[in-house]
Amino acid sequence: MDTPQRSLVKALLWTLLGLLMMSLVGLLFTGSVQLGGAMALVNAALGLLCYMGYERIWDRIGWGRLDG
Repeated sequence: MDTPQRSLVKALLWTLLGLLMMSLVGLLFTGSVQLGGAMALVNAALGLLCYMGYERIWDRIGWGRLDG
C-alpha cells in the first residue's frame, strides 16, 4: 500500500513528464510557445488531479496484489 506522500511524489513526477511532452505537442500543433504552454499547464493540472484520485482509489483495491 502506498502512502499518500508516495502517491503525491509519483503523481508530481508523472505530471512533470506529461508537462514536457504536452508542451512539445502544443508547440508543434500550434506553432506558439505561449498557446502550447498554456495547453500544457491546463493538461498538467487536470492530469495531476485525476492521477492522484486514480492512485488513491486503486490503493484501496486489493485485487491483483502479491502483498495483500
